[in-house]
Amino acid sequence: MRHVLIVAALLILSAPVVASSFASSASSAGSATSGSTSGDDKVVLQARSDAAGFVASAGQIRSACLEAALRLLRERSVDARRASDMQLAQAILAR
Repeated sequence: MRHVLIVAALLILSAPVVASSFASSASSAGSATSGSTSGDDKVVLQARSDAAGFVASAGQIRSACLEAALRLLRERSVDARRASDMQLAQAILAR
């Protein structure tokens, strides 16, 4: 378990700064088109620990919460639609 946490920390620290643009641009797009932005943002924020597990396991650990957040980000942003699940998980962690 400690090894997984160390790997997760290293991946988080090495995540590209560009990855955070997916989450922030998706948030901006969502606020312009949705009245329930705060609820949508909550979905993404609640997926942080699941995103950390996903990144630390090199994509092997997936959850319904993470899947919902990935789907939401892709609905909000063209850039997110082009991104891999790993890039979006890193963007969630960068928030």
